[in-house]
Amino acid sequence: MPDLFDRYRVIDVDSHVSEPADVWTSRVSSKWGDAVPHIERHGGKDIWFVGGELVLPIGTTAIAGFDGTLPDCPDTMDDIPKGAHDAKARLAYLDAEGIHAQVLYPNVGGFGSGAFLKLKDPALMLECVRAYNDFLAEWASADPNRLLPVMALPFWDVPAAVEEIERGAARGHRGVLFGSRPREFGEAHLASPHWDPIWAAAQDAGLPISFHIGSGAAWDMDGADVMGLRANFAKLGANAFMDNEKCLADILFGGVCHRFPKLDFVSVESGVGWVTFALEAFDWQWQNAGITKEHPEYDLLPSEYFERQIYACFWFEESGLDKALELYPNNILFETDYPHPTSMSVGPASTAVHPREYAQKVLGGLPEETVASVLHGSAARLYGVA
Repeated sequence: MPDLFDRYRVIDVDSHVSEPADVWTSRVSSKWGDAVPHIERHGGKDIWFVGGELVLPIGTTAIAGFDGTLPDCPDTMDDIPKGAHDAKARLAYLDAEGIHAQVLYPNVGGFGSGAFLKLKDPALMLECVRAYNDFLAEWASADPNRLLPVMALPFWDVPAAVEEIERGAARGHRGVLFGSRPREFGEAHLASPHWDPIWAAAQDAGLPISFHIGSGAAWDMDGADVMGLRANFAKLGANAFMDNEKCLADILFGGVCHRFPKLDFVSVESGVGWVTFALEAFDWQWQNAGITKEHPEYDLLPSEYFERQIYACFWFEESGLDKALELYPNNILFETDYPHPTSMSVGPASTAVHPREYAQKVLGGLPEETVASVLHGSAARLYGVA
């Protein structure tokens, strides 16, 4: 009997592209010199520098299939999986895994575009965001029905961000990346009306807003000296999955969903098991605090706003998945996180299994309409997949 990946055109809503070395050097004016994002080789490793600052070794975000665990990683671009940075190889990878389409996220600019602030000069910052968005649109043109780009934003400049949404939508981008904690970068609170022009532009363009985990200013390495580097990394990775709870609280309690009822939001790489408790807690506190006395315009509970316009993604979890799918079958999306360290990528040092094997295990006994929504339907509607 055909398995789920044979029966549905599976859409993986979170993957990453390892940016080739010339993404910015070939598109940004040479007048900026070494401030332009570029790769340097140090100690035999290819390392990205932005604004003269070390950002990350290229291998840390392309570890799929690697025989080792962080902080060990592939050394150079030649050592990482070709599907991480080459579009045709990515399509071949999708074919081999039985995945129809993937939503594409960045590495170098950060999961909320915060790394571009290292460039200091607003003109250079904007030029680099636009260069990245142009690159990703071109990369996805290898098959625009299967490679679904999500644009970066110059969030520090709201008018420029609105213009970039309009420009990116015209170039074929399927979503808008936004940081979950803009205050860490000295910007307005996520719930502030300051961001309303951005939400309005995305709503008008019919593009969802993506809140990818790890979009804050920096990873807190406190504790590594006590518990060890690897243990601390594992702790940080696990905690990051749940960071988006605060992000969702901000947009729900702050009325963003109410003000923009046709705008969709996606909690990316966050998992879903915690969502049911968080929404129950949100509803409980919402009513106990008498929020509608302060905001009589709010006409739904947080769980109802969530059901109307918020989505969350899963890939490895099992224990909390059933309840989330029972309560919110149309708000749960499937991802692989390829080729990141926690991705659903089989390798000598990974506990992962192939995506189709995992999906069959955790979804195989669920109602057909739920499986259809999770693997294809909801994502197809969000990202405009025919």
